[in-house]
This record gives sequence, structure tokens and C-alpha cells, in this order.
Amino acid sequence: MNSVLDEFDAVELRRRLFAWHRRHARSLPWKEHPEAYRIWISEIMLQQTTVAAVIPYYERFLRRFPDVRALADADEAEVLKLWEGLGYYSRARNLHRAARVIMTEHAGRFPQSPAELQTLPGIGRYTAGAIASFAFDARAPIVEANTLRLYCRLLGYSGDPRSSAGQDVLWRFAESLLPARGSGRVNQALMDLGAILCTPIDPRCDECPLSGLCRARAEGSQASIPAPKPRPAVTALQDIAVAIRDRGRVLVRQRQAKERWAGLWDFPRWTSEIPIPAIKTESPPSPGLSRRIVDEIAARTGLEVVVGPLAKIVRHAVTRYRIELFCFLAEKVGGRLRKDEPLRWIALGELNDLPLSMTGRKFAKELQTPRR
Repeated sequence: MNSVLDEFDAVELRRRLFAWHRRHARSLPWKEHPEAYRIWISEIMLQQTTVAAVIPYYERFLRRFPDVRALADADEAEVLKLWEGLGYYSRARNLHRAARVIMTEHAGRFPQSPAELQTLPGIGRYTAGAIASFAFDARAPIVEANTLRLYCRLLGYSGDPRSSAGQDVLWRFAESLLPARGSGRVNQALMDLGAILCTPIDPRCDECPLSGLCRARAEGSQASIPAPKPRPAVTALQDIAVAIRDRGRVLVRQRQAKERWAGLWDFPRWTSEIPIPAIKTESPPSPGLSRRIVDEIAARTGLEVVVGPLAKIVRHAVTRYRIELFCFLAEKVGGRLRKDEPLRWIALGELNDLPLSMTGRKFAKELQTPRR
């Protein structure tokens, strides 16, 4: 692979790339002000999320937290509330933690080197390279989804690009393309080319300024490069969530550090170990299922409840899980809340102010919808 790397004329590649990019660069809000803080926020949001989905979140987040000090001074709950719906909430918690580290350990100034940036919570090699090259013009390579695909095709690399060997090849190649100055411009142009032309399916090779340099194009192997990421086995789960009501209030629970959606609030919820029989919304559960729910609620909250009808079924996916969430109503009839659990009574209207899981938000909206 070293000989293949050596074949590339980086100067010629950049000449062709820039000629194309002058006409086709993507217009994105974080490009307008390439400051470290704004680049950082956008890059963290873009992890596992599309550009189209990120833009409204980015703009809303920047209005509330225009700089690192504002983010560091905020409560985690408010940060999570603004992140609600983006998923992968550890990103938001790490943003908040890193902002506080920047304020306390770096006097409010962003580190400028990739190595220093990677000491901050939630910042890996790619994000560090993006911040360093775009904001500080450091000669820092980046390999993300779009450039990974582009580099594999340029090199004709048919191995696993996510393996240690594959990553070594791609990062070395990415660095070989960078000039002494202006690395951010090169990185941005390569990312845009990957996003616009070198797409996962049906790449637009005839329009690509680098097609004459592309080994995959020469070999006709664009469709098979890069090697696909192995798909994990999908596990089907059935979860139960219960909205327990008492005197106009509903019970919510804050999810804890080692739980999925940590820091967010939700209704008491668990995974059913016994298959849930088919049931229609607004129908009561079977006596057996009702008894299981009553027992589970007593163990988890300390409350005695009467289980009401099924309010909603929410189907969603989380990593390798496909989850069917059965949302039931219940009324408190006795008992006392456990003191060792993060439980809280709240008025229905106040649910709008809490950071809820995406499924919790759907259940909350169902509860807030007037009944005919």
C-alpha cells in the first residue's frame, strides 16, 4: 500500500479539488464563522446524524449557548433539553463537561493542537483534527464517513477501512494530501466532495474532478469499495412504560449514569421478560399482564396502582435493538415513593420543561392530548 500512497501527486490533487470546490462548496451555517467553539458544536452534533437533521438543532443551540462560557454555566438538564431528539445523549453530556474543563483548565480558550484537544471529554482524533485545521489552520488530517469512502476509492483499498491496518492507511493518506498551510481548506473540500459526488450508492464519477486519479474508478470497483460495515444482529425487545397519575400529577424518573439515555427523564419503564400478547390501544391488559405491571411498579417505585388501558405503542430502534414500547396508564391507590430512586411527581404541563427521552416525549404528548 505504500507504493500506492506514493503514486499520488498531492499538488495536482489539490489543484483539481480546489477548481471544483470553488463552484460547489456546501453552504453550511458553521462554515460562516469558523471559530473553534462553533466547529466543535457542529462536529459533535454531526456524529451519527445527518446535516439536514443537525442544522435546526445547531442554530437553536447557538442561540442559547453562544460561547463556551454560556455552555459551561448551564445546568446539564437544560443542555439535554436542547439536545432532545438528536439521540446519542452522551455527546451532549460530554459537550457540557468539556466546556467546564475549557473554562477551568484552559481559561476559557480552546486548545489548538490535536493532541491537547483530544484530552477534552468526547473529542476523538477526527473531531480534534477538524477543530485544529478549520479554526487554527493546523496541519491536521481528518477521516470521517465521507472522506473514508473517498480515500478508499482513490486508493482502491478493498480491505476493512475500520480495522487498525485500514485506519493506519487512511490516516497516513489523509495527512499526505495536506499542504504546510491551508489544511482546513483542503479538508473541507475533501469532505464536500465525498458528500456531494463520492456517495455511498451511485457515485457521480463522471462529474468528479479526481476521477482520473481514482484507482476504484479505473478498476470499476466503486460499488464494492469501501468494504461494508458488518451489520450487527438485531435483537427485538418489548418494553413497558407506565404513566402513574395522582391528583393531576404524573410520576417520572430520571435515568441514571449507567442506563441508556442517562440524565434524561422518563416514565417508569422496563423490558418485559415475558412476551406481551397482542393488545389494541385503549384496551386493558390481560389479568396476567396487569398483575405483572402492578408488581413491577411496586418494586420500582413503592406505589400501589390500578393499571388502566394501553395508551400508545411506540416502535423505535436503538443501536442493535428494535424495541416495541407499550405505554400504559395507571392510577395511584396507595404506597409511598421509594427514597432511593430518582422519582418525581410533576404536573402534565411541566413535562414540556423536562428533558425527556424521545419515546418519553411521545408518551407525554399522548397524555397531554385532550380526549374526546
